[in-house]
Amino acid sequence: MTDLSLLGWTPERAAELPEGTAAGRVARVDRGRLTVLTADGELRAHPGAALLGDGAPAVGDWVALRGELAVAVLPRRSAFTRVAAGRTSAEQAVAANLDVVLVVDSLAGPQRLRRVERYLAVAWGSGATPVVVLTKADLCDDVPAAVAEVAESALGVDVLPVSSLSGDGVAEVAARIGPGRTAAMVGPSGVGKSSLANALLGRPAVATSEVRESDGRGRHTTTARELHVLPDGGLLVDTPGMRELGVVDDEGIDTAYADVTDLAAGCRFRDCRHRSEPGCAIAAALEDGSLDPARYAAWRKLQAEARRQALRSDARARAAEHARVRALHRSYRTQSHRLR
Repeated sequence: MTDLSLLGWTPERAAELPEGTAAGRVARVDRGRLTVLTADGELRAHPGAALLGDGAPAVGDWVALRGELAVAVLPRRSAFTRVAAGRTSAEQAVAANLDVVLVVDSLAGPQRLRRVERYLAVAWGSGATPVVVLTKADLCDDVPAAVAEVAESALGVDVLPVSSLSGDGVAEVAARIGPGRTAAMVGPSGVGKSSLANALLGRPAVATSEVRESDGRGRHTTTARELHVLPDGGLLVDTPGMRELGVVDDEGIDTAYADVTDLAAGCRFRDCRHRSEPGCAIAAALEDGSLDPARYAAWRKLQAEARRQALRSDARARAAEHARVRALHRSYRTQSHRLR
């Protein structure tokens, strides 16, 4: 028997369970089949009809089980969500019910601050607490300087350097998770997420690849999201490298770019577009050098993406409603012909 609290279960969730069902936490999704952790151990479950399509569970979700059938997804407390990769505007939950989002990047090579900022914007919007983890510290000549550079862009976020090879910093990362808490590692391919997962697990549970000598980078070999139970009772979701990370909304952007949004709030005009308007606080900060033009440009880019996604979501909702109404009218016409 497994104490569900070690899997992140809290007593108030009991009221969310449909009568006659048991709780389980989704550890992996493979071609529609679910690997679920329960009080009686691990089992393979089939999702019910209500859990297909948009209702599909994500890794980290709590589901209600009737035997080997998952019949409902319990309400999410948080979720790291992105716009699905490719030519689409569909939203995709990467991992659910998180306490911490570990934004992982590498200290091997130049820092990619704009990339870290993008991940932080999505992480802040998830409802979980973001932490930046900088891997491959053993390949960096000046770790304190590199950490300080990232910390300037990661406002209000802990920045932890780690070497999965030597083990330096791994305990500090583990301390951010803790018993019954869930963390998800997110980041691009090759930054060392698999090696970090193995270091946290204390065993080689996740496949890794060789590091290229040219740039100290490797390929991320994780092919599916998976929930692992850590030795101290915490839980870790390992995710494949993300080719694209599209923002779903602007919920986390203002937090990730708090310095820019604070400046914008000080503009003379509420509808200031931060271009040539008089009394623009952002223009003044750009001119005196207190605001990095690249950081400001990244903020504008994410804001524009969020606006476009909002318009697409509205369009999808309108199209779905029109389809529903058309189907209803067809049903009425069919019934009317039958009555005749």
